[in-house]
Amino acid sequence: MSELPTELVPLSPQQRDIIDLTRSFAREEIRPRARAVDEADTETPWDLWRKAAKVGITGFMLPDEYGGGGFTDVFTQVLVQEELCVGDLGIGNLLCSNGFFADPVLELGTEEQQRTWLTPLTGPDTPMTALATTEPGAGSDAASITTTATRTTGGYRLNGQKAWISNAGEADQYVIFAKTDPTLRSRGVTAFLLRKDAEGMEFGAPMRKMGQRAIVCREIFLRDVFVPEEDRLGEEGRGFHGLMRTFDISRAVLGAAATGVARAAYEYARDYAKSRMQFGKPVIEHQAVAFRLADMRTRVEQARLMTWRAAKRLDAGLDATAEAAMAKLTASETAAYCTWAAVQTLGGWGYSREYPVEQWMRDAKLEEIEEGTSDIMRLVISRSM
Repeated sequence: MSELPTELVPLSPQQRDIIDLTRSFAREEIRPRARAVDEADTETPWDLWRKAAKVGITGFMLPDEYGGGGFTDVFTQVLVQEELCVGDLGIGNLLCSNGFFADPVLELGTEEQQRTWLTPLTGPDTPMTALATTEPGAGSDAASITTTATRTTGGYRLNGQKAWISNAGEADQYVIFAKTDPTLRSRGVTAFLLRKDAEGMEFGAPMRKMGQRAIVCREIFLRDVFVPEEDRLGEEGRGFHGLMRTFDISRAVLGAAATGVARAAYEYARDYAKSRMQFGKPVIEHQAVAFRLADMRTRVEQARLMTWRAAKRLDAGLDATAEAAMAKLTASETAAYCTWAAVQTLGGWGYSREYPVEQWMRDAKLEEIEEGTSDIMRLVISRSM
């Protein structure tokens, strides 16, 4: 695995340490386990989760005042995410998934809520978490969710169904988005904090997926689930605002994840092309292959720079909704192209499960769908114009 081209970006010793740690973890722990995790299909790789938690990877993005690594800036998060996802895209996304839960808590929560819900996510025994927005009839249009939160004595009663929720059933803590006013769209969305043992919350069977199988997805069924007033996250009607801020961050981070698998595919195809002989010379010396590799390398660099730009804007406190969408769009389509190109470069062996590139092609497809499809990213970008 090559190193990130950070020579033009000033990094602190602490940033270099976390990058070195995650690069080593990806090489020594993630890549060797990736195929077995994929073959297991619907089993969470708890062994890797615990190893990552022990060295601080699962909580590196959490504030240090709650016991986390203190790398709350988005730029460090994208550097780490790329390194982990060079090892394996699904596993890399899994190991950093607590950051997705933490973002709305940090954006909307009180200091007491942040301390109560984020402190347990640090240390070697950290639990998994989940964020639940998507529903069977509400995917890209998050404002159209139908899960309701009805006021009752001391809190709320939640009723509804969530779908495609990462870590559902495995996670101990949840952020659930529901409508406190069903007559409104985005202005009626409110966020709530729940624990796995909440009475009335049930989980469906694991959903069998095309790729990124390290992250187990299930449906969540909410039947008259009581949530106390103190576990409402932010004011009523502010949930959509917190969700959109979370999406700006997560889209930049997912851009880095997609860049990681694209980089892995490029490097694997390049090395294979140097050693594979056809017509008396390495296939990398054939122009058709060399030009394809040139396109792969160029697209990886484009995706990385777009992702870095979005992260830097977010860290500067600037609006980055369009930039985050551009980063995710560019990186996800780069991942789709580069993984396809790797399979093409390996030919028949690329189609074989003896080599990792076919899995990477399956894994990469999700990046064009989750956290907003490529169609939605283009809509977000066009609206900003």
